[in-house]
Amino acid sequence: MKVVKVLGSGCKRCVATAEMVQKEADKFGVPVTIEKVTDYAAIAGYGIASTPGIVVDGKVVHAGGLPKPDDHARWLAA
Repeated sequence: MKVVKVLGSGCKRCVATAEMVQKEADKFGVPVTIEKVTDYAAIAGYGIASTPGIVVDGKVVHAGGLPKPDDHARWLAA
């Protein structure tokens, strides 16, 4: 199971990002646990300055703006 953290304040883009990750994971049959991280100190600890950010299994894979579906497939397949 992949652990995906969505880093952000909880804004619409952050919520949409979490939904996109879940949708793509379901599409590819990849079990995921999605955690929403809203604490700014924790977000800064990942070196993220622009949200939403995505961390997959401890590795930062995206920061700022909505990711593309193709990106999700690459992150979830790795």
